[in-house]
Amino acid sequence: MTRANSESWVAPGTRAFDVLALGEPLIEFNQVQTEPPMYLQGFGGDTLNAMIAAARAGAKTAYLTRLGQDRWADALQRLFESEGVDTRGLRRLEGQRTGLYFVHHDRDGHHFSYARAGSAASGMGLDDVRGAWLPLIADSHWLHLSGISMAVSESARQAAFLAMQLARESGTRVSLDTNLRLSLWPLDLARKTLTDAFAACDLLLPSLDDVIHLSGLSSAEANLDWCHTHGARTVVLKMGAQGAWVSHQGQRLHIEGRIVDAVDATGAGDCFGGNLLARLVQGDTLPEASRWANAAASLAVQGHGAIAPLPSAAQVRAALS
Repeated sequence: MTRANSESWVAPGTRAFDVLALGEPLIEFNQVQTEPPMYLQGFGGDTLNAMIAAARAGAKTAYLTRLGQDRWADALQRLFESEGVDTRGLRRLEGQRTGLYFVHHDRDGHHFSYARAGSAASGMGLDDVRGAWLPLIADSHWLHLSGISMAVSESARQAAFLAMQLARESGTRVSLDTNLRLSLWPLDLARKTLTDAFAACDLLLPSLDDVIHLSGLSSAEANLDWCHTHGARTVVLKMGAQGAWVSHQGQRLHIEGRIVDAVDATGAGDCFGGNLLARLVQGDTLPEASRWANAAASLAVQGHGAIAPLPSAAQVRAALS
């Protein structure tokens, strides 16, 4: 994995965006006290987390989604604007509402409960992609999606696959984070959908827990093999506190984990993905970008919520030094 390989991570020609994502932004209620339960209101949604992480790492970002006309959607739009995430891909729809989720914590980690059925974003479909979103996709180096982008509805699944197809036709690279949430769809459907998507992406970003559920295998090496067998070209396997495995063109490299006082792992994998893509566009090799992303995620777990603790580029640079 040499520096020469970094050239392949940037789409040809000048493009308006480094990274854009398709998905559902959400209002977050994150548990900060158990008895009595108390929740801190914030923002989240996996691909939104990734785009804000990428923006804080210096990337030019945009987001493709549908929002309602409620006060929560207004708050999300202000968040996009304050974080420098381009809003031309936001569709505001009268009479629609914005999804919510709750994060609960216990000794086994963090757990998600969703209130997003029938949300504006769950209604995204083929017409959205063929319409206002297509020129934005074609004007970005990367399109980023996730398993959650596909799990929220059948029409969203169709939109995600069309977006990946049109991205590839435009020379736009595609990254996919598995982000498996079995509360949103059954395992068999998730496995079929995600493995179909492996072959449509240039960079696969699964977590070890996700791919263990999908494959039934236990070791990192076996799961990397499984991902490649199902069509993934390049895989960066996120291992949490154990770092990450990078698997590209028959070579594998383990990125060591970093020892920190973890408070809340919500959004850590999204932080990893957004930082990885931002650094690839800025010219890092895949191992260099993965080390940066690993450091960024280690900073993100030291605060509460998905977005508030996402680090700046200066903070990551200081951690690496």
